[in-house]
Order: sequence, then C-alpha cells, then structure tokens
Amino acid sequence: MIAAPQAAVYEKLSDLRNLEAFKENVPPDKVKDLTFDADSLSFEMPPMGKIVLQIVEREPCKCIKFGTTVSPLPFNMWIQIVPTSDCACKIKVTVGMELNAFMKVMVQKPLQEGLEKMAERLALISY
Repeated sequence: MIAAPQAAVYEKLSDLRNLEAFKENVPPDKVKDLTFDADSLSFEMPPMGKIVLQIVEREPCKCIKFGTTVSPLPFNMWIQIVPTSDCACKIKVTVGMELNAFMKVMVQKPLQEGLEKMAERLALISY
C-alpha cells in the first residue's frame, strides 16, 4: 500500500529519472551499473548480464509497460497502479516471458522474489 494518490505515483514512476534515489536501495551484489533516463533503465545483473528496459506504453495514471531492448531472456514488464482511496493506491509488478519448461523451473522462483522486492522498494519511495 502506498500512501499517495494514484496520479502522484504514476507521475513519479512514468519518468524513470525520478528513480535515481532508488539506486541506494539496490544491493550492489545483485545489480550493478544501474542507470536511468526518462524512458529507459539499464543494469548489469550477475550472472545474467546486461538488461535494458524501455518504456513502450504509458496509460496515464494506470499503467506503465516496459519491453527489453537488451536482455539474455527477452521479457515484458508492466507496473499497474490501482487506487484504493483518493489518497492511497497499490502497485502490482508483472512480468511476461516466454520460457520452455526447463527454463521456467530455473527462473520462476528468483523472478518472483525479485518482483516482490521491487514492489516493496517502489512502495518505499517518497511520492
């Protein structure tokens, strides 16, 4: 739960430069070389390698969709922002990825844990 209106959360998250302070919360052993511009973020994730996410669609106040432009495993990600009242909302981070059964077993748990941590960290940002 985020104690801020849906529009304020969307405004902050839809310009990725606003997440610069987020860098301090990222464990350096998990993510390296995290950089942002208005529409993309880039990072190195050992042992996977470099990942670049680009915003591909913005649905004002509701959703921000991302696609990978560089990644060993291409995927899409979206952040949904759902109001719970006039001055609070919640976010949901979802990843869409085409994987064979073998790869799915290998990455499903770490990916789920990573998404949960990402949502927790996004909820801590000052909106």
